[in-house]
Amino acid sequence: MSEVFEEVSNYFALLSEPTRLKILHALCHGERTVGAIVGDIGATQANVSRQLNMLYRARILGRRKEGAQVYYRIEDQNTIALCRTVCSQMAEKVKNSRRMEQGAIQGFMGAQA
Repeated sequence: MSEVFEEVSNYFALLSEPTRLKILHALCHGERTVGAIVGDIGATQANVSRQLNMLYRARILGRRKEGAQVYYRIEDQNTIALCRTVCSQMAEKVKNSRRMEQGAIQGFMGAQA
């Protein structure tokens, strides 16, 4: 089991970087060039290229070259399913947290009156 836990830890470490998650999100709707991904996520080309390479080496992404352009696509659909599940759970948590904060602020403002 130690090897399994080590692999799981490495996998989650790979997915723990926000830029890599943004890249995966940008690729959810299909293959994209490096330049298009850079434009979508607002990061530098050097950083995006570095992150793409890490995801490619982990076999999460696939790539193909067409002339001077390199196109990336999602190879591992299980990673996308996992990211969607976690992101939807976190979005709900953030939404609930904001709702609670608003209630606390309104309660405080009502107490001031």
